[in-house]
Amino acid sequence: MEVFQSMALLAELVQCGGPIFTWCYDEKGNLLRSNCPDEAFLSGIFGLFGCKQQMMEYGAAHDTPITLGTALGILWAAAFEKKNGELKRAWVMGPVFYQDVSMRGIEQGLRYYSHLETSVSWTMHLQQVLAKVPVLQNTILHRYTLMMHYCLTGIHLEISDINSETPPKVYDPTYTPAHDRHKVWMAEQGLLQMVRTGDLNYKQALSNSMTLSAGVPVHSDDALRQSKISVIVFTSLVCRAAIEGGLSPEEAYALGDSYIQTAESAKTLDDLNPLSLVMYDDFIRRVHKCRTNPKLSRPVQQCVDYIEMHLDQKIRAADLAAVVGYTEYYLTHKFKAETGLCISDYIKFAKIERAKVLLKSTDQTVQEIAAALCFSTRNYFSRIFQEVTGQTPVEYRGG
Repeated sequence: MEVFQSMALLAELVQCGGPIFTWCYDEKGNLLRSNCPDEAFLSGIFGLFGCKQQMMEYGAAHDTPITLGTALGILWAAAFEKKNGELKRAWVMGPVFYQDVSMRGIEQGLRYYSHLETSVSWTMHLQQVLAKVPVLQNTILHRYTLMMHYCLTGIHLEISDINSETPPKVYDPTYTPAHDRHKVWMAEQGLLQMVRTGDLNYKQALSNSMTLSAGVPVHSDDALRQSKISVIVFTSLVCRAAIEGGLSPEEAYALGDSYIQTAESAKTLDDLNPLSLVMYDDFIRRVHKCRTNPKLSRPVQQCVDYIEMHLDQKIRAADLAAVVGYTEYYLTHKFKAETGLCISDYIKFAKIERAKVLLKSTDQTVQEIAAALCFSTRNYFSRIFQEVTGQTPVEYRGG
């Protein structure tokens, strides 16, 4: 317990200087805890670029800390907690950049990992996340690493005792990471389903889908051309999903053509990089608007939107009443009169619709989805899911 308390204090002190996160892995490489808000995605990056495997292999054989680098200029530092000479836990700090890196530099770094199958959506999210990664001088990271080692072992080391590992300059053709094309398809379907439903809460679900590190790669010697092709393909898919969601073909195709033309006109990667996210958000908001029931009063529509944005929480009629400034009694009657459903049933149906997306677009377990949508138990979630859809969650996922 003392180790966790010491590391928690160190994590707080380090964060006083910037958003540098701390991670803890068990002896098998399973993530136990972190203080990172984008935990799933960045933990996936740590594994995808081979840093986690390298850390675990090094930690099993050595007692001294290590810094781990990637071709993108990202660094992590790791120190090891041992018991009777055996690895017990690996503690990680990062990621950080060791120098300022432009979006173009990140694009060029990704070309080193061209053997990985990275989807358009995954690359979008990577760029968004890396834009928030701080720059930290190597000497400062090394001092943090020595502090981390001391918290775990009580032993003072010198900077020269830290082992530094960086990727080779030339792509290693023998490195073949595992991937699963079925998961890729699931993730892409999840992204498109959020467009079809006009899901304003897409950012959380988008993050879940994009932790899958696979997709259909598009290779080119010209990084700008490669990115343009990716944006154009993604825009075409989103455009068709928006039509399926109710957006008129005239509006959808005109909007898609506009974004494609903007992509073609981009002169630099920095001009192009934000375009996919802007386009995706634009289409989702337009689909949401066209799906909004014009018969609903503004307060009831506010309640509907609030429910959609808070499906991961326990929502009560009293919460909705506070949002619109009505009494709970008045709102419950008004809501049912306009929607035909009582508030609790509407929330239940909305949560099941989100569950259907997660079942088809992620590899989260039924238990994890039930917890993510704030159902009290897995059995209760399964029972409600079957009442609404006529299938169990497992049957729906396999269908």
